[in-house]
This record gives sequence, C-alpha cells and structure tokens, in this order.
Amino acid sequence: MDISFKFDPEVLIGADTLSMAGTIASRHGSRIMIAASHELDGQLVSRLKDVLEDSGLDAIIFDGIEESSSAEMADNIVELSCAAHCDAIIGFGGQKTQIIARMAAIMAPMRISSLELLDGRIFHTKFLPFLSIPTEGMGPFSITDFFIAVDPRQRTIKSIQSPGNLYSAIIIDSNLFQFLSNPAAAQQAAAQQAAAAFILESTFAAVEAYCSTKANFFSDTLLERAISLYVRLLKSGVNGLNAETFAQASFLTALGSSASSPGVGAVLSAAINARTPIAKPLCSAALFPSLAERLVSARPEKMARLAALLGAGKAASVAEGAASSVDAIRRTMAALNVPANLKEYNIPLDRLTAAAEAARSLDITTNSPWTVSEEEVFKILKEIL
Repeated sequence: MDISFKFDPEVLIGADTLSMAGTIASRHGSRIMIAASHELDGQLVSRLKDVLEDSGLDAIIFDGIEESSSAEMADNIVELSCAAHCDAIIGFGGQKTQIIARMAAIMAPMRISSLELLDGRIFHTKFLPFLSIPTEGMGPFSITDFFIAVDPRQRTIKSIQSPGNLYSAIIIDSNLFQFLSNPAAAQQAAAQQAAAAFILESTFAAVEAYCSTKANFFSDTLLERAISLYVRLLKSGVNGLNAETFAQASFLTALGSSASSPGVGAVLSAAINARTPIAKPLCSAALFPSLAERLVSARPEKMARLAALLGAGKAASVAEGAASSVDAIRRTMAALNVPANLKEYNIPLDRLTAAAEAARSLDITTNSPWTVSEEEVFKILKEIL
C-alpha cells in the first residue's frame, strides 16, 4: 500500500514540558486564549498563565469547559477570544476540552457558530493557531484531518474537517495526568476503575487502528509499540500506572491512528456517551470485547499478536490464537474491575439506536475490516446493554 504522510506540529513529550508553552505561543502574537477544563486544578491553570506571562504574553482564561458541556461552548470561547483580539488558542484539559477548543480555533477568524461548523461550514485557510496541552493523553482523533463532536440538537455524532496546519504544537506533560498520579484518588475504588477504563479505552483505540483496512507498515510499527506499552500498564495494576509510559503510548496511538484510521468503536462509544450519563471510557471498555470478536475473523494474525501481548497461552494456530484474544481482554477487564457491559445502567435500547445509526453512517466506518451494517451495530448494542 502506498503511504502519503505529513506531520507538521512540533511535539514535546515529557515531564515539565508545560514550561515551553510561552516560547511556542509567542511565535503567534502577544495575546493568547487559554480554553481550560473546569475540572482542572486551579493551580495548574495559574501555572500555565504564569508561564505565558513570563514570556511577555497576555493570557486570557476561559475555564468553563465541563465534561457535560456541549459543542456550543465553543461559541463562548470565540466570543471572548474575538473581544480580546487573541492571536492563538491553547486547549488545556481532557479530550472534551480539546474538541471544543479545536472547534473554537477553526471558528474564530470567520466568527461562524458551532452549529454552522457542525453543518459542514469551514474555512481551511483562516483559523487561529491551536496549541494542544492534553491532561488525559491523546485520543485517536487528536491529530487526524477530521474529528468528531456531538451535535447538541439531536445529540448525535458529527464529523468535522480539520485544517491540516491548524496545530501550532502539542505539549504532552506527563506531570499533568492527575488521573494516573493522584495518590489520594488512587485509594478510591471508583477512581481506580476510572483510570483502568481509560487505559482500556486507549488500548481499544490502538487495536482498532492497528486492524483498520488503512493500516500500513508505518502505522503498524507505531501501534504495536503503543499496544505493548498499554499492556505493560494494564499488567502493572491500577496502583502501578506510570504517567510517562501512558504519555508515550497515547501519542503513538494518535500518530498511528492518523497514519491508519480510527475505528468504529471510537464513534460508537462517543454516540453512547452522547445519549447517556455513562463515562466514555466505560462505554469504550464495554465495546472492546464485542468488537474484538468481529476483528478476530477479519484480522486473525493481528488479533493473535494482541493475544500474545496480553499473555494468552501459546496457540496451535493463528485462528486459535486470535480467538484467545477476546478471553484475554475479558480476563484483563475482570482483574481491573472494569465492567464488560453496560447492563447495570438499564439504558433502553431505543434511546441509542438513532445515535448509533448516525455514527454508523460516518465515512470512517468504510475503513473497518468488518462490515458495519445496521443489523451488526444493533446486535452489538444488544450485547452490551
């Protein structure tokens, strides 16, 4: 398969790389918008503000993005950034924050609304430079030429085209990953489960991109390494999670996904999360075994490789090894106390069918190695609900 690949933004990975934000942001002007997650420790936001101001920049802070915020929150960021004449936008927070801040960077110069952007209106040559500082690692859509967001009108998933040179830089500071490193939270069962579900969601994203029809030797190299790092984290248990290892794995997943393609599970989990109060990592984790069963027949060699990484016993054949991957996934989830379905939430199937169908209709599903039919998606929902 021919490969056409270009990667523009500067990437910094490691502890305390946040200190470089001022140097990078100063390349774009003197007034910088910080679009931050409301859940972030206020001291972290103040630290970023200080870093920018130490570089002679004016920092304007918008810290109202919550996990429950809709895409329309981007309109508020655009309004404030335009009023303050900002030269660039920094997305500082988890994946929801990154999505909303990324939308705002695209919308601001032409002052289009979030609904217009969701309806397909975009100007590829006019946008504010976007600097991403994730605090939960990177997702499969972090650096692809499109990303997904929830349309608040129907609570369904829409795909948004992203300008190729939108990103100024990506700073992955492992010291910001509080969900892995907070010693107080590590004592709480719910926090342990949430951290484990997040690692499983990231592993699932890497596996889907690894098995995509668009996968190639470059993406395979990146994603195999990412999966091996995730497996190391999963085997270490929730009290042994290493933030630097996760930072490396999540970047490799994002880069590998951009060279291949994110998978169906990534959009289905987002669709379920859009219609329910269930955290997206738990949605992804519940989908992992069901979609892995489809990948076993579609990509047996790669699923056999996954089984070996997860510690499954030596198999007599590739087919047997591939089949053992699903059991290995379920055993890993059970050991980490992450539910393998969503039945405890008592979500009616009818609530999700329209959202799942909207997700199924996205172009991304054409890259799936298994046929993403309406009947198959309905069957998957029945399995996990």
